[in-house]
Amino acid sequence: MNRSPNLRARTQMYLRERRRLGFELRSMGHALESFARYVDEWDSREPLTVEVMTQWARQDQGHSDDPRTWARRLMILRPFTRWLQQFEPRTEVPDEAIFGRIAERLSPHIYQEQEILDLLAAARRLGPDPSLRGATYEALFGLIACTGLRVSEAVRLRIADVDLKVGMLTILRTKFAKSRQVSLHASATESLRRYRRLRDQFVEVTAETPFFVGSRGRRRGQPLSTRQVDRVFATLRTKLGWRNRGAHQHVRVHDLRHSFVVNRILIWHAQHIDIDQAMLALSTYVGHARVTNTYWYLNGVPELMALAAKQFESQMSRTEVPRA
Repeated sequence: MNRSPNLRARTQMYLRERRRLGFELRSMGHALESFARYVDEWDSREPLTVEVMTQWARQDQGHSDDPRTWARRLMILRPFTRWLQQFEPRTEVPDEAIFGRIAERLSPHIYQEQEILDLLAAARRLGPDPSLRGATYEALFGLIACTGLRVSEAVRLRIADVDLKVGMLTILRTKFAKSRQVSLHASATESLRRYRRLRDQFVEVTAETPFFVGSRGRRRGQPLSTRQVDRVFATLRTKLGWRNRGAHQHVRVHDLRHSFVVNRILIWHAQHIDIDQAMLALSTYVGHARVTNTYWYLNGVPELMALAAKQFESQMSRTEVPRA
């Protein structure tokens, strides 16, 4: 019997099990389905080998020749192949030695205030004019910048999730199947009110209507997709001609989230607030699964590394025992 249909069935079984545990697995789902289709073309009854996996990893859609890209694709297969071994024991599991280790996280681009202002101004000018489109992207990017929301969280907001009377967002079943409430600054609340008044002139509104909506063609009144947002952002980024200060290939929308976290820590430091005491609150606000994910910024972002070193020196001086 051909193993490929069985692999596709196993792939869907694996994704269902993981999603029942609360994981969304959007990127992983697409990657595993791509891998299953690739194996299907081989029409082989042999067990899955690392050789087949590495060949698939090299054939990403972007035709990358960067071993780090291949290593990330291969890493996606690792938990799936370990799971698959319970049904097909001869399945091989790829290790980090094939394309080299992947740095766990790359340093992000931390936006300067003027860059954010320029981004919002450029978004506002998006045509055609007059249009809801420019106002939508200005409000969307502004909200991410001042709350640190994930892009996926922002585009999934519904009318019912945005309470502009009290200035509160309800983020439902986010990346780690958690829900949380995010309070808004008064200036952010007022900006969203202005956007809402304009949006309501273009679309029919119910509690289930997306808060940020498409405004052109068949997408009119429909939720934005993260892919749409990335395309628009890429156009604006090119026009603005920023110099990338992060380790990723380009400045990203997601870097607005990183910038929010970094700037909040820097503000607390300037205000002489105990950062260790405040980190749990920040971790909860931005929806990190573990507070260690928030502490990563202290040693993973250049803007905060000096701050971390200073904290370490301060702690060491307090624990030193004077010589007798």
